[in-house]
Amino acid sequence: MHKDLLRLARAERGVRIHLACCLAAAVVAGLLVLVQAELLAGVLSGRFAVAALLPLALVVGCRGLLGWAQGVLAGRAATALKSALRRLLLGRVEGLGPAYRSGELVTLAGRGLDALDPYLTGYLPSVAVAGIVPLAVVVRLFVADLATAVIVVLTLPLIPIFGALVGWTTKTVTERQWRALSRLGGHFLDVVRGLPTLRAFGRARYQASVIREVAEAHRAATMRTLRVAFLSSLVLELVASLSLALVAVPVGLRLLSGSLDLRTALLVLLLAPEAYLPLRAMGTRFHAAMEGVAAADEAFAVINPPREAGHEAGPVAARTGAGRASRDGGPPEIRLEDVTVRYPGREETALDRVSLVIRPGERVAIVGPSGAGKSTLLHLLLGFVTPSEGRVLVDGTDLAGLDLDEWRRRLAFVPQRPHLFATSVADNIALGSAAGPAEIRAAAEAAQVAEFAGALPQGYDTPLGERGANLSAGQRQRVALARAFCRPAAQVLLLDEPTARLDGRSEAAIVEATRRLAEGRTAIIVAHRPAMIDLADRVVRLDGGALVGPVPAPSISTQGGEAR
Repeated sequence: MHKDLLRLARAERGVRIHLACCLAAAVVAGLLVLVQAELLAGVLSGRFAVAALLPLALVVGCRGLLGWAQGVLAGRAATALKSALRRLLLGRVEGLGPAYRSGELVTLAGRGLDALDPYLTGYLPSVAVAGIVPLAVVVRLFVADLATAVIVVLTLPLIPIFGALVGWTTKTVTERQWRALSRLGGHFLDVVRGLPTLRAFGRARYQASVIREVAEAHRAATMRTLRVAFLSSLVLELVASLSLALVAVPVGLRLLSGSLDLRTALLVLLLAPEAYLPLRAMGTRFHAAMEGVAAADEAFAVINPPREAGHEAGPVAARTGAGRASRDGGPPEIRLEDVTVRYPGREETALDRVSLVIRPGERVAIVGPSGAGKSTLLHLLLGFVTPSEGRVLVDGTDLAGLDLDEWRRRLAFVPQRPHLFATSVADNIALGSAAGPAEIRAAAEAAQVAEFAGALPQGYDTPLGERGANLSAGQRQRVALARAFCRPAAQVLLLDEPTARLDGRSEAAIVEATRRLAEGRTAIIVAHRPAMIDLADRVVRLDGGALVGPVPAPSISTQGGEAR
């Protein structure tokens, strides 16, 4: 059973109560089978009068009622547990960063966690029944007929043994199927989001072929999983049928010879299948639940990411205490020591043994071709990405040992494509800060948002469309800069190509706002345009993830065009 899911179920009171009642209903319904078999065997053998059919009907009705209650309670427990798991999962979204594709997260939180229903409503109750009912049936068989009980005891372990052998293969193929589904969902959402860009560059047809390939991989993985599931059902049914035959044939022969009375024979034949049935049901439902288990494994890996040994706080962090940087006031010194970054599932390095020192208050421009690792370097400083090798030091303290929330409060980040939410201009500017109306307007003035905000229908209270649909690219970028101005305590400024795809007037406004924003702060600016590079004290070039070397800023900015 999944330990993390059960731990979460015990922690959530509503889930705990519903699940306990569900399991109790399943077990009681299973135990009533013994009463049902006793009454039916007595009526058929003539030991009980026909009036015994009334309590028999009551037992059957109770089993049906308990089965209905089990279904209702299991459904409520599953809904509550999935809600709790989604709440924990979505609570981690802010800290995931760009290394985790949003499409895969949507697939996991939606289709992936919905696949937990068979596990919670079918597999868990069947495990509870399989742990109690076969034992009770075997005890009753020992009392009724020792020879039959011995046969059942010897053959009963065959079902879990064969089920486990097939189950190992099932787990592997189901995890492959889930990875294929996750990749399909993630890639499809990314393609839909980038469709305008793909159309502009004539790459839409190619991406359609990629989606067909990913969908075909998912179809093939699903068919492999179904083949293994059908094979498992065949094996379990065959073992159970042969075991029942080993029980039924001797009972029939002894009944004909007169060494066994009719009531005992009927009781044995009615109870023996009930010893095997819970184990068969558990094996069948195990396969149906495996996709949900694979999704739960990934969800808990996101919620509680494992910390690698090399990323624990080092001795410097221990000396400075509780993961706090040693410098409390002023911009920090940032040092990268032989940092290598590899994204999961990729062999090539995004950063390759990069060593760099950024002095307090220094403004450094990072240039290089697309894919050189510039954005990865910023994501590394944001704590979204952890080094595969090497370390990042902030005032001598390993970033892996710092409190990330505290560190991010010292940062102001302006991404290349800032995300604006479907709320007012003021709320978008104040995102992540406790700024009041006066601070918001001051930040808007500094970032030159006031130039266009005053012309909006409701001024700063004008609601924006999702992703700032009713603003231009330059206006969205100025709102992102205003967010940075709303963080006066930020000591480090990170900018990721803030003037990309802007016209000359918008670029000039962004450059001037950035110049004021960078005053008194350590600034790391990823840039191609000379106007942004001119703001830097030093220029560093990345190519293929490796540090090429420092480049004098004038030698780039005077070339015109973009830095390559």
